Amino acid sequence: MNRIPIAVLSLMLAFLAVPDGLAQQHGSINHHKAAEGKDPATPSYSGMEKRRVKALSGEQMADLLAGRGMGLALAAELNSYPGPSHVLELRDALGVTDEQASRTKALLDRMKAETIPLGLRIIEKETELDRLFSERKIISAQLAELTKTIADVQGALRAAHLRYHLEMAELLTPGQIRRYSQLRGYSGQVD
Repeated sequence: MNRIPIAVLSLMLAFLAVPDGLAQQHGSINHHKAAEGKDPATPSYSGMEKRRVKALSGEQMADLLAGRGMGLALAAELNSYPGPSHVLELRDALGVTDEQASRTKALLDRMKAETIPLGLRIIEKETELDRLFSERKIISAQLAELTKTIADVQGALRAAHLRYHLEMAELLTPGQIRRYSQLRGYSGQVD
């Protein structure tokens, strides 16, 4: 079995934890602020040191605790595998039957029951990692163990979200799936 080196997993974790907009900044200069005429010497991460968990924004933590997808299922979503919550939002426009709606709601409930504990585990492990760094008590072995645990839980979370998109597609007709993609803006104009 191929294993991803810890350094690569750590880098992936760091990328996933970076809020929107920061992923395209380089070094210690905030290029968005520089482009807007603001001080280009402002450090990219300025203000993040005040977060409860440094690697997670408040929005990311709220999403993890609510079982929201956070873009983890884009491989499914953008390839015509609808998400249960969006199907329920678009129920009338998709012509979802009562039976389909009932099964979709059950699917969504199961998804949240699985993903919320995973999100909580990510927050707990990120909090532990943050605390160890803050207290200057982290050692290499702990770092390797914690980042691997976080990466494993993130992988399980992503797999869960993707799996529920797969199951959702089995409940809909091909026409409903096409309509879903149109309504979500993925394939042409809505009728």
